[in-house]
Amino acid sequence: MSSVEQTQPLISHLLELRNRLLRALVAVLVVFLGLIYFANDIYEFVSAPLVERLPEGATMIATDVASPFFTPLKLTLIASIFVAVPFILYQVWAFVAPGLYKHERRLIMPLMFSSSLLFYCGVAFAYFVVFPLVFGFFTAISLGGVEFATDISSYLDFVLALFLAFGIAFEVPVAIILLCWTGATDPQSLSQKRPYIVVGAFVVGMMLTPPDMISQTLLAIPMCLLFEVGLFFARFYVRKDKDIEE
Repeated sequence: MSSVEQTQPLISHLLELRNRLLRALVAVLVVFLGLIYFANDIYEFVSAPLVERLPEGATMIATDVASPFFTPLKLTLIASIFVAVPFILYQVWAFVAPGLYKHERRLIMPLMFSSSLLFYCGVAFAYFVVFPLVFGFFTAISLGGVEFATDISSYLDFVLALFLAFGIAFEVPVAIILLCWTGATDPQSLSQKRPYIVVGAFVVGMMLTPPDMISQTLLAIPMCLLFEVGLFFARFYVRKDKDIEE
């Protein structure tokens, strides 16, 4: 085979990858343009768990001149990426699907759907369960003589870190299924390692969340429960020899 013939498939794959990336970027841009009018409303919604628990007379502040303008836009852009995640994952699926076996295609599409759903569940859990408890705790232990005032940019960085941490943590079932399906491990082996995994969940919670026991525990406990869910479903996705031959 000549070098020209070898280069042509590579170029076609690169062009396909470029087109998929452009479609994903356009999707994010379209969502962003649709949400930009509501940028301030989106920030008010995200900041509500803290604002509602601030001491009487306290408010959020902006320490940078441009923060009131750029912070809501930054949040809106990230929210646009979150909203476009299913379409982005579909582009990934469409790019890799031609190179997969039939049994692999049957597995990947449900996993992409479930991974998107679990990510959104993690973000929702952080907003509706974790934030009220964490911010209630922080505002209740403020030092005497110290006025509680949070910078809007710092608050955004804080909540985005928690959103990402909980969104990724809720992907535990998908990770377990993939590990068992690829043959890297099996449900029986994981079941025997359960005590170590529970300890590991709390270590991960300590590393991914702020230094308070509430958020660390609220991340570790769902990870342990989701581990059991992933362990249950992984029993149906153990790779068999006939799957490899298809």
